[in-house]
Amino acid sequence: MSAEIKNLKDLKNTEYSLKKLFKEAEDFLPLLGTDYVELYVGNAKQSAHFYKTALGFQSEAYAGLETGLKDRVSYVLKQDKIRLVLTTPLQKDGDINRHINEHGDGVKVVALWVDDATKAFEETTKRGAKPYMKPTKEEDEHGQVIRSGIYTYGETVHIFVERKNYNGLFLPGYRKWESHYNPEPTGLKFIDHMVGNVGWNEMQTWCKFYGEVMGFAQIVSFVDDDIATEYTALMSKVMSNGNGRVKFPINEPAKGKKKSQIEEYLDFYNGPGVQHMALATDDIVATVSAMRKRGVEFLYVPSEYYDDLLERVGEIDEDVEVLKKHGILIDRDEEGYLLQIFTKTIVDRPTLFIEIIQRKGAQSFGVGNFKALFEAIEREQAARGTL
Repeated sequence: MSAEIKNLKDLKNTEYSLKKLFKEAEDFLPLLGTDYVELYVGNAKQSAHFYKTALGFQSEAYAGLETGLKDRVSYVLKQDKIRLVLTTPLQKDGDINRHINEHGDGVKVVALWVDDATKAFEETTKRGAKPYMKPTKEEDEHGQVIRSGIYTYGETVHIFVERKNYNGLFLPGYRKWESHYNPEPTGLKFIDHMVGNVGWNEMQTWCKFYGEVMGFAQIVSFVDDDIATEYTALMSKVMSNGNGRVKFPINEPAKGKKKSQIEEYLDFYNGPGVQHMALATDDIVATVSAMRKRGVEFLYVPSEYYDDLLERVGEIDEDVEVLKKHGILIDRDEEGYLLQIFTKTIVDRPTLFIEIIQRKGAQSFGVGNFKALFEAIEREQAARGTL
């Protein structure tokens, strides 16, 4: 595992770039990318309407009573390379009901696309992963898919998906979701990274898990002094697979004057889980503009953030006034710069939210924006009475 890079100052001073660090991840678990993300939700049909209307996802596939399922229904939505599955139970009791009751709407599965799901299962379980799903072959007239899975933090699981012998729409058991309602996409391209929140003193445990069990390398580390505000703090480390296509920042709380956003998440989610999905775009201004028109609410950024922006980040292609209008944050590393913005929570509990990110060379995660971001979250916490 690579030596820790404590912050962006160290990143600029070291001779190693993030691209070189990616190569240090071991290759016993080659990942081709994120296959899909499955959320357990209280009402999949209504949730699907939100993701389509507000975020620009398109109808792709469906499984439910009409396809022979009796216990649940799943709607599959897609935008470019991003695929989301929204699943709701159809009967009382059962594990999905319990999961929603305990956690609210949230991410259950982060599925990873692999060339060999059986080998992925064997390699990870022999290194200590807790099995979730043994290698299982699923077939229909379009071919076969092999899936397997392991547990990670909390009740979140990784499912390995092998689909090289499958030509169907999504998975066996699903049919095309015919819908006359498919609003225009908003320009989202792929999942850049997914962030997990874990409990006190658990971050290193899960970094070790991703390093030893899944062959990831640690590429960036932030301690509480790097990103603390007046009231709250957290610590974070970013783990990446070898080709850099799958990146998982992991956060844990740190001591502060008041309750941190991570503590608030853990209280309402009742344990560790996925905090947010970072979705990439090639034109963040166009994407955010489209989402705002569709009703998406973003965290407020004070106008003072932009007063010395160019002094902090250097020359950029975008009009600062346009970025200021939308509350888009900017940060730079040795590879270039990035633009990012964060929605308010998209579920009723103050847990899951979405980041929109555009990279213009930068490989980092916006540490220069953390203070502004956390202060914006604290304003939301104060309004909720949970700060």
